[in-house]
Amino acid sequence: MTVQWWEDYAADWSLKTGRRTVTEFDILSFVTLIGMNEALFMDAEYIASDTPFGRRVAPGALVFSYAEGLVIQTGHLHTAAIAFLGAEMKMQAPVYLGDTIDVTVTLAERRETSKPDRGLVTTRNTVRNQSGAAVLEYLATRMLRRRPA
Repeated sequence: MTVQWWEDYAADWSLKTGRRTVTEFDILSFVTLIGMNEALFMDAEYIASDTPFGRRVAPGALVFSYAEGLVIQTGHLHTAAIAFLGAEMKMQAPVYLGDTIDVTVTLAERRETSKPDRGLVTTRNTVRNQSGAAVLEYLATRMLRRRPA
């Protein structure tokens, strides 16, 4: 995909990312790396018998991280993005070991800033599993460059 400058975000702008399957290695590496060493993610027997999930789930933080990675991999932000300013997010369903996710990105808001070389773009990012069910939705706000002269 080509780079999307601030001006390129029209009311009907959207994109769909590639997909990624969540593996056991992904989940265990992530929770170990960041210190989420709790039974909910590490203990298969506990997960099977003492949680409503019954099988291994991915932490919401991992799902968000993978979603952002899938968005970045589209290339539409390369050279245009200045900063990721924040996100409001809500988990809507669990992501299980073996689920495959993708992200649909649509424009929520585009605003000017006081500086003429940049603007703000907020997108609604909907993460879906292989069945099409929404598992995470978040609004991401980024500062983007305007189209170079």
